[in-house]
Amino acid sequence: MTRARPAPWAASSAMSEDGLRELLGRLREHLGAGPVEGEAREQLSTLMRDIEHKLGQGAPAAATPAAPRLESLAVRFEASHPALAETLREVIDALGKAGI
Repeated sequence: MTRARPAPWAASSAMSEDGLRELLGRLREHLGAGPVEGEAREQLSTLMRDIEHKLGQGAPAAATPAAPRLESLAVRFEASHPALAETLREVIDALGKAGI
């Protein structure tokens, strides 16, 4: 009797989603530690909730507008919050790898 092997993309997707959850945690730390204020904080919080919602669905979404909005925020934070901008770009990469 042969055992079914999981599809290669399934393991990769799970690892990407775990990495994405870790990155979202780092974003929360940046928000808690840094002086990100007003509209930018609200936009970032909303995007994080949207991403967490997609992850909670358990299946990759066809497409999400989160990546362009995250890139816009990363550019905005490049000079004032470089570590936050770097983490945002890592999230964008992880979103692509997770198929979200």
